[in-house]
Amino acid sequence: MLTVHHLNNSRSQRIVWLCEELGIDYRLVKHQRHPETQRSPESLNQVHPLGKAPTIEHAGQTIVESEAIIEYLCHVCGGGRLSRTPASAEYGAYLQWLAYAEGTLFPGLLVDLVYAWTGGGNAALMGFFDAEIAKNHRYIETVLAQRDHLLASGFSAADVNLGWALEFSECRGRLKDFPALRAYLARLRGRDAYRRAIERGGPQDLSVFSAGAAA
Repeated sequence: MLTVHHLNNSRSQRIVWLCEELGIDYRLVKHQRHPETQRSPESLNQVHPLGKAPTIEHAGQTIVESEAIIEYLCHVCGGGRLSRTPASAEYGAYLQWLAYAEGTLFPGLLVDLVYAWTGGGNAALMGFFDAEIAKNHRYIETVLAQRDHLLASGFSAADVNLGWALEFSECRGRLKDFPALRAYLARLRGRDAYRRAIERGGPQDLSVFSAGAAA
């Protein structure tokens, strides 16, 4: 049995969502953030030395990192569904978008959050990241203004990975000028599997990470 370790209000929500999209059986273990520090609990450190979410356990393995977990679930547990194979004309685009959410988009958003939570500091550094965040949003906006999902062939696991990063961006007040991104999030949230993931994983409240809360 696949076990998914899920931390409330975290990127592990996308793994619960992916399991629902793939229609695979899984055992969900819920972990709760510390209400004041928002840090992961000791229970996650007992699962993996990094104490990270998402973490999955399957076939004697304990696996972390969203992108690795997504590809593992698609191919090992999901029969290749929602992924793309090397034979696909969109294989390169799929790999790019799968890596993009955590590799390019999210680091700037995390710096944005930490900068706010620590009361600022290096304004020149934040100016650099502000420009990078805006450039990234403009890039995705251009793509999603032309189609409903990241790939021309339709919904994929890459949309699951990007979706949560954009939800985090939304809570930071970064999507106001990007109507295509807001419409894209509305489409993702309208999916039956997304709603089932919220029901099973618990309501998602990212307000603690919002621009207002962190100010």
